[in-house]
Amino acid sequence: MTAKQEESHNPPPTPLICPVGESDCNILSEVADLRHRLTELSNLVRTDTLTGIANYRYFVQALEQEIERTQRSGQPTSLIMIDIDFFKKVNDQWGHEVGNRALVHLARLLQQTVRKLDIPCRYGGEEFAVILPDTTLSACLPVAERIRECVETSPLDVDGKSLMMTISLGVATYTSPNDITVEELVKEADGYLYQAKETGRNRVCHAPRPSVDIVTSEERQVLADLFGSSATKKDDQ
Repeated sequence: MTAKQEESHNPPPTPLICPVGESDCNILSEVADLRHRLTELSNLVRTDTLTGIANYRYFVQALEQEIERTQRSGQPTSLIMIDIDFFKKVNDQWGHEVGNRALVHLARLLQQTVRKLDIPCRYGGEEFAVILPDTTLSACLPVAERIRECVETSPLDVDGKSLMMTISLGVATYTSPNDITVEELVKEADGYLYQAKETGRNRVCHAPRPSVDIVTSEERQVLADLFGSSATKKDDQ
């Protein structure tokens, strides 16, 4: 979890003031220490202990918040689900310790590759997720492709040997108005993830991009009024 994401959930505490107005209050240092410990415990609850990025619990909470924000603002939220290709072979051939290092390596690459507003999380096992607030499907796809390329071209060094890794990614976008749940959005993104697996791995799969009519009917009418009917006929050919 990035410092920016922690700050959004842990705003700066209010200054400590002695309740009886003493300038040298003995309990202030104890209260400050307790605050610090509570903040650390709160971060531990939301952080994956192996990779250091957000855990599944935080993922669900953050995705629910972004969906609510989409419902209020109308700005879409996109989700990328990520799975390491042939991860079982990594554990079988290199050992579970290297497998854990591969998970940490992927988490670091995610943190380095995604945008500051994005939220990388460990979903579970070798599966990861990235929440992209205020992001359309078209804007999300370059991010997903950048992640895929980064992993493919950034092998993990294991005692001088290169462990090559690839990932498969599935992308789904939540738009408003929409009544689907967090679970349904994850299921949709997972469906495209498995499509990526089934069609060769090391790729990004997603819903069809929304079609855009470059010239609207209103614009066609304006062209017809300005240049005559021949303009619209040529455009239709």
